[in-house]
Amino acid sequence: MKKLLPLLLALLLALGGCAAVGRVELPDNEDSGTSDQPAPPEDNNGDTLPPEDTLSPEQEKAKTILDGMTVEQKVGQLFLARCPKASAPEEAAKYALGGYILFGRDFENKTRDQAAADIAACQQSAAVPMLIAVDEEGGTVNRISRYSQFRSIPFRSPSQLYAEGGFDLIQTDTAEKCRLLSSLGINVNMAPVCDITTDPNGFMYKRSFGVSAEMTSRYVLNVVSVMKAEKMGSVLKHFPGYGDCGDSHTGVTRDTRPIETFYSSDLLPFKEGINAGCGAVLVCHNIVEAMDDQNPASLSPEVHRVLREELGFDGVAVTDDLYMDAIRDQYGVGEAAVLAVLAGNDLLCCTEYDQQVPAVIEAVGQGRITEERINESVMRVLMWKISLGIIE
Repeated sequence: MKKLLPLLLALLLALGGCAAVGRVELPDNEDSGTSDQPAPPEDNNGDTLPPEDTLSPEQEKAKTILDGMTVEQKVGQLFLARCPKASAPEEAAKYALGGYILFGRDFENKTRDQAAADIAACQQSAAVPMLIAVDEEGGTVNRISRYSQFRSIPFRSPSQLYAEGGFDLIQTDTAEKCRLLSSLGINVNMAPVCDITTDPNGFMYKRSFGVSAEMTSRYVLNVVSVMKAEKMGSVLKHFPGYGDCGDSHTGVTRDTRPIETFYSSDLLPFKEGINAGCGAVLVCHNIVEAMDDQNPASLSPEVHRVLREELGFDGVAVTDDLYMDAIRDQYGVGEAAVLAVLAGNDLLCCTEYDQQVPAVIEAVGQGRITEERINESVMRVLMWKISLGIIE
């Protein structure tokens, strides 16, 4: 069945009801893998690395940075850590973290100037400029605009915006979000939500666009296009589609839907976002039985193969938060991080980075994870930073 999936995907993407939208021309570092250029050779570990004589200027810049890193610094770049309450600049430097993800507590009792100064202090301490991310989806998930010192009213949900002003209002709202975040030093918004769910009782319903795959795809195209124009990092989530699954924050969730549902519906908004030039895709913790009935999607090499080979994505694959009970309770803190890298993730959302960074470094030292595998992910992270202007 798996050998037939690429043909099935091509057929369903052609007929699946999603209006044809031209591919946005992307720089080499964000190409989604559908170029007519020959595929780069594989190294002995099966990882694809660009040949030296075909590097773009951006790739050359990234490789120069990569070549100057120690193994410890490379591993640190794979972590998007929850910002600690104290000593954030020092921790960023100590672990060479790729970035911080901020939550409500990081804004609640601060003015705009204080929040911006704290972020700037972290950037100043980092040897490699950091991704500074936040979940500002609108609606039920707002980390910043929920506080009146940042915006008079919280950003509204995508479905509310569309009901009032269609995609024009969604574009305007997205641009305003980007400019607010940029003014604080934030360069990644963990959005848009690409999930297809029409059940009002579903866990993801209030965060989703709440309509068909075709309309959700158009929504994703609009949001990603504006974010790209604003130089704000976008993250498509929650791959390969959350559906009506339960809450993976509190335990293991299993998605028992047939594979045809994903190829005719759930994957379409992700494909649209990839074509529009998104920089990252976040992989959920659900066990998607039709793809891998043993491992959570975030820890599944097969799910990542679908993302890379069948959707043609060559950007940054991000785990959902490894602190969630669906992962932490089942695999343990350090092992979860090691498995996430082995599965094909480039960036690990986490809280316990002080335990997980050393665990991955140890796995490299033991030969369980090759340094070539680490290099592949670090190159993607660096290329994303370059494309966003974080690294100049």
